This record gives sequence, C-alpha cells and structure tokens, in this order.
Amino acid sequence: MGDYVAVNRANWDERADLHAASAGYGFARFVADPHHLSDVVRFDRPRLGELRGLRGVHLQCHIGTDTLSLARLGAHMSGLDFSGAALARARELAAATGTEIDYREGELYQAVEVLGAGGFDLVYTGIGALCWLPEINPWARVVADLLRPGGRLFLREGHPVLWAIDETQPQPTLGYPYYEHAEPLVFDEPQTYVDTERPLANSVTHSWNHGLGEIITALLAAGLRLTGLVEHDSVPWQALPGQMSVDEAGEWRLTDRPERLAASYTLQAVKP
Repeated sequence: MGDYVAVNRANWDERADLHAASAGYGFARFVADPHHLSDVVRFDRPRLGELRGLRGVHLQCHIGTDTLSLARLGAHMSGLDFSGAALARARELAAATGTEIDYREGELYQAVEVLGAGGFDLVYTGIGALCWLPEINPWARVVADLLRPGGRLFLREGHPVLWAIDETQPQPTLGYPYYEHAEPLVFDEPQTYVDTERPLANSVTHSWNHGLGEIITALLAAGLRLTGLVEHDSVPWQALPGQMSVDEAGEWRLTDRPERLAASYTLQAVKP
C-alpha cells in the first residue's frame, strides 16, 4: 500500500491535460463569463452560505474549476493537490480569469505542513476525493487542524453506498466494501471520466471506501461539531453507465426509481 500515492499521482498527472481540454470542465466558459460557476459549486450554492471575505482552502482541488468558483463567490481561496500537472492547469485558469488563488502542491495528509495550522474559515472538499485516501481518521484531524475556531468544513462527496456498487453489473449490485478496508481496491481503467479518445498509459489506481458513520465519527473525534447532513439521489457524473439519466443541471440519478439510491451527500461541521 505504500506506493499508492505514486500510482495515483501518475494517473492524475496524466488526466490533468485531458480534463483541462474537455468540454466537461469548461475552461473556455470560465474565461468568457466572469460569473460562470462549475456545476458542482452551483449545486452546492444553496447550502454554502455567505463566503465573501472568508479564507478558504479546497483540498484535493485537481485543476481548480471548483476552487475558482468558490473564489467567484467571494472567498479568498487556496488549493491543495498532489498533482503538479493538475496545479499547472489550475494556475493557468486562474491567470486567464484574473483570479488570485494560492495553489500549493502536497499530499492530503501533509496539508497542515504545507498550508499552516488554524488559518482557515472554510475547508472545502468536493466530489470524488475521499475515495483516494486509505484512512479517514487522519483526514479528519487534518481538517480540524486547518480550521480556526468557528471555521467550518463543507463536504459534498459520493455516497459510500454508491462507491460500494459494482457498476459493471446490469442492475445496481453491492460488490465492493462499504466500510473502510486495509487493502486498496485496484482498478485498471484505460479511460478517464471525460470524453476523450486518448487512452491512459498510467491506468491503474488504488482507492478505498469509508462508511458514512466512520466519516462522521472521525470528525467528531477530531473535535468538530456536525451541523448538517443531507443525502442526495444524484451525483455530477454518470456513475452507473446505462442506468442513469442527467438533468438540466448536470446531475445524474437512477433512471428507474431514483429514490432507491443515496448517490451523494453534503456534510457540514464546525470547529468550536
């Protein structure tokens, strides 16, 4: 398990250019329209509250479209990611839009060393982040250490029930662990999740699941106070190919009886 960071970094380094060039991430829309927000942040906006003047950090920020969107809502943003290639694209987008964002390179568990302790009003983590971490308890401690008293965590993430589904089956089937597990799930997938004809050379990834109770318990143990938990029947990508339909906001849910599946959730917590 010790080499999971190198394996996953190689994969995300290669994805960076593909994602930045894709219509899905929409770099051109950000440059053309100073009010444009990512689909993810637009979905989050009713629950985000007032961000103007807050010092925020987006953990595992990838190529920065959500980070930029939070900055456009008035936060003074930093972004952390372990992929130098992704951060290069994020900095290019920030420069092209005239947005000041402090991007730092570092692995998630090193975030406090890279960014400093106790300096943030907001820690934001978006869709598809926690599955790349082998342990949730040290993640929760990182979040708590980054926040100043009164600061808050905003997390929207794929639901652990969704991560436990084997998407290769004709019907939703629980085929992977729901609870945190020691050994990684190892996948070899030659395509990324945006439309591109170029296969990935670094196609192997290591990932983990973490149960919702484990995530909440880790945050409570780190000293945070839970202030909100909403489960959603949708997620912003076609997580189960052939079984989901997309709405006008870019959210995907089961075509047949979507109320059967909690596909994502929004969790908020405050540091007392």
